Amino acid sequence: MTVAAVVEERAGCGRGARLLAALMRRFVRPFVARLPWTPLTLRFAGLIELAGALLLAPRGTRTAAVNGLGCAAEWVVGRGVAADPRRVILYFHGGGFVACGLRTHRRLIARISRAAGMPVLSVAYRMPPKVPIATSIGDCVDAYRWLLGRGVDPGNIVVAGDSAGGYLALTTVLDAVRDGLPRPAGIAALSPFIDLDLDARVAHANEPLDPFIPARRLGDLVRTVFPGVEPTDPRLSPLHADLRELPPVLIQVGGIEVLCSDAELMAERLGAADVPCTLQIWEGQLHVFQVFADLSREGLPAIDEIGRFARDVTSPAAARAA
Repeated sequence: MTVAAVVEERAGCGRGARLLAALMRRFVRPFVARLPWTPLTLRFAGLIELAGALLLAPRGTRTAAVNGLGCAAEWVVGRGVAADPRRVILYFHGGGFVACGLRTHRRLIARISRAAGMPVLSVAYRMPPKVPIATSIGDCVDAYRWLLGRGVDPGNIVVAGDSAGGYLALTTVLDAVRDGLPRPAGIAALSPFIDLDLDARVAHANEPLDPFIPARRLGDLVRTVFPGVEPTDPRLSPLHADLRELPPVLIQVGGIEVLCSDAELMAERLGAADVPCTLQIWEGQLHVFQVFADLSREGLPAIDEIGRFARDVTSPAAARAA
């Protein structure tokens, strides 16, 4: 007998969120629709990380560089949070697999840290096209292994990420379990990119509504990041993997984004695998709206929900239930 995923429709879309969506639809979607995915344009993806310096972390945030991994990483500790990493969130940034990094996501991650009351290990995994996607996943698994090697109990680790990082959160745990590592306490995926096939997204009701992601352009992303990969390959497609050993999963997605298709499909597969899953669909919100919480204020209660989930799955009661 399978257990259906819990789907929560979160109502309420304020003026800021509507304004942001309108601006994105007017100025960003036309640009994304025409931008060619070529080696030349991808060379400029690194400029996004430089622009991330403008996204200042909230006052009181502490950061510390981490050495010993094959990629850059840092601890991000929100205001009022103890730096003692007995309970930890391991976070992978989004950016279409080819862009963003520690600076672009520091503000969001600091807010998640404060909401959860836990330090966050933020990982800047190496990215395609400079390395294959297997290397990106390997960096993420190595970060999880590093935490375990430092004595952090797997029942006190939550793996999280947004967009491409949501994909990596799921594939990291799947790979870790295949490698014989213990599973973490939970997974939080924000607007995760999951499906390597375009069909469901193109047919989804949100395709014309999404303010800045044309579904068909994601085919360029797949061809760049997953060249020659079968969309049903269980090693690279969480939708087609054996999900039964995964811990509880929280998925948050915007109500008007095209990746709502991915979130719905993933929640359905998790439910069929008897994995506890909560899918939250936030009315009127766009892709990874939590990043834009300064304007789209619904991002703040969404971040609070991530913090609550992290606390719940790492609690002593959750450990006894597992």
